[in-house]
Amino acid sequence: MAVIKMLGTGSGGTTNLYNTCFVIQNHDGLFLVDTGGSIEIMKQLKQVNIKLDEIKNIFISHSHTDHILGLIWMFKKMGGMAMHGEIKEKINIYCNNVVYEAIKGVASYVLSTELMDIIYQMTNFVILHDKDRCIINGVEYEFFDILAKGTKQFGFECMLDDNRFIFLGDEPLNPQLNDKIKGADYVTHEAFCLDREENIFHAYEKNHSTALSAAKTMNELDVGNLILYHTEESHGNDRKQLYLEEAQSVFHGNVIVPNDLEEIQFVKRR
Repeated sequence: MAVIKMLGTGSGGTTNLYNTCFVIQNHDGLFLVDTGGSIEIMKQLKQVNIKLDEIKNIFISHSHTDHILGLIWMFKKMGGMAMHGEIKEKINIYCNNVVYEAIKGVASYVLSTELMDIIYQMTNFVILHDKDRCIINGVEYEFFDILAKGTKQFGFECMLDDNRFIFLGDEPLNPQLNDKIKGADYVTHEAFCLDREENIFHAYEKNHSTALSAAKTMNELDVGNLILYHTEESHGNDRKQLYLEEAQSVFHGNVIVPNDLEEIQFVKRR
C-alpha cells in the first residue's frame, strides 16, 4: 500500500506552515518530492519517522527557493553521514536541467569544496526531459513539462495502488495538458488562496490558482480526488475547512486539504 506523507503544505512565504513537499512511501521505499526552503525539512522528516539514510530518491520540480533550499541542508547533513560511513548507497536526484544548474550553483556558494566532492560521489543526478520514464521503488513515473509560465517546471504521473496519480507542481494547469489530466483518480494542485480573497493575495498575477478556480478546472476534467496545497496561512486552524468548503462548492469528487505532517491514503474511485 502506498501513502503520501505531507511534510509541508504552505506556499513560499509561509512561516507557520512548512513549504509544500511530501514523501510517497510504498513497500519498496521512499520517494521525496521537493524539499521546501529551509533546515526545517529535517524536523519534518523526523516528525514522520523518516531517517535521512532511508531516502534514496528525490525529485525537485523546479528551481524556486521554497523547493530546493531544503536540499542544501540535506546535503550538509548527508555529506557528513557519508564521511562517517553512515550512508553508503547512491542517492538519485531527479530534476530538469534548470534545477540541476540551480542546485550546483547554490551548493557551490554555501558548502565547502570537500563536502561538495563527497556529495557528488554519493549522488546520481538524473536530468529529466519531457515524457521521460523512470522506475522508482517499483513504480513507473512519467515526468513531464507542465508548460509553466514561470521557470521550467516538471510534474509526473504514476500508478499508486491502481490509482492514476498526477503531481502538477505549483502553477495552474496549462490547458494544453487537459487531455493528460482528464479522468485521473488523484491530482495534486496548488491553491494559493481563497477565491474571495484573491484581491488580497493576488494569486493570478503570481501564476497561481484559488481553491475555487482549481476545483472548477479539475471538476470539468472528471478528476476523482483533488489534493489542494501550496496555500497561504492567514486562517490558522480554519484553513482546512474554508478551503474545503470553497472547493466542494464546485467539485463533485473528493477534496483533500491536508495539514502539515498529515498522511493521505489512496482509495480507488471506480
